[in-house]
Amino acid sequence: MDQPPQADTSRVAVTPAAAEMIRRLREENGPLMFHQSGGCCDGSAPMCFPLGDFITGDADQFLGEIDAGTPEPVPVWMSKEQFAYWRHTHLTIDLVPGRGAGFSLEAPTGFRFLIRSRLLSEEEMADLDPQVGAAVGVQPQPLPRPAG
Repeated sequence: MDQPPQADTSRVAVTPAAAEMIRRLREENGPLMFHQSGGCCDGSAPMCFPLGDFITGDADQFLGEIDAGTPEPVPVWMSKEQFAYWRHTHLTIDLVPGRGAGFSLEAPTGFRFLIRSRLLSEEEMADLDPQVGAAVGVQPQPLPRPAG
């Protein structure tokens, strides 16, 4: 899948702890990527793979790239089905103690990647790249305001 150009506002970010683990995994495995499937088996955890080991396709949505201090940015993908529900959120990849998903590169380290999310502001929604989400028929829109 082609990756659309990024607008000023990003849908994804990384914490310093996660960036440190990403750099460690990059040294051991080469360029990396993340994918969040939303499936039951991985508990909706972001999974880290060597770039190209997880094949993305029509069922996946490119969210953006994170700068973890690696030689190249790290692309982040999500299943389109999950993106339809999470399109109004900004996702931050964090690192916490615990056992990671079995196929994710951090699994044997005693730590696991975790997604932290927040709603995007109306200004951020307006600034998002309109191509992200277009493939699932979802155009960025401001959140509805509460009545009252």
